[in-house]
Amino acid sequence: MSPGADGRARAVVLLSGGLDSSTALAWARAQDFDCYALSVAYGQRHQAELEAAARVARSLGAREHRLMHVDLAGIGGSALTDWSIALPEQPSAGIPVSYVPARNTLLLALALAWAEVLAARDLVIGVNAVDYSGYPDCRPEFIRSFESLAALGTKAGVEGARWRVHAPLIALSKAQIIRLGAGMGVDYASTVSCYQADAGGRACGRCDSCRLRREGFEAAGVADPTVYR
Repeated sequence: MSPGADGRARAVVLLSGGLDSSTALAWARAQDFDCYALSVAYGQRHQAELEAAARVARSLGAREHRLMHVDLAGIGGSALTDWSIALPEQPSAGIPVSYVPARNTLLLALALAWAEVLAARDLVIGVNAVDYSGYPDCRPEFIRSFESLAALGTKAGVEGARWRVHAPLIALSKAQIIRLGAGMGVDYASTVSCYQADAGGRACGRCDSCRLRREGFEAAGVADPTVYR
């Protein structure tokens, strides 16, 4: 770990503005990392989440918050980037159409590049392999493989630096994530999870992400602050 000016180790935290990534940022802060938050506009339908990310980064004391752009809408293949593909409103078998091809690989690669410039050696991502939609890039095997990629594909790695990708929520239920974040001061009213939130961040209440979020608050016994339209 490479310390910043105040002696704390730096970490780049991927921050979408949703419930999970906001909790991951709070976790990183609780580990005493000097947090650099990275959000990515990749052509997703739910642009309101990027505004939420800025709010969360401020409220949780990120040292810096950057927004980068990648045109995954130009590739298509996902209901999150292609408006001609209907978003599912019921659980489905297999990997759902809301899966964005190689999204977490690309996001982690951007975080890795920034981390190398910052002399940080820790990345934090809020993926979850319990209450999730079946995405292959949310599994522990993927996280460990990316650590190996970082060691092989960076100057820092070749020179002996140890890269770590932290996925602190990966084995938690949505209810456990909410309880964890609530205990660390996450203001979930500031977050946006809906796949098709409107410009004001109001949730549809029907998509897969809304369903998981609502069920999580119910199971956690925590009041749901989500504003539904």
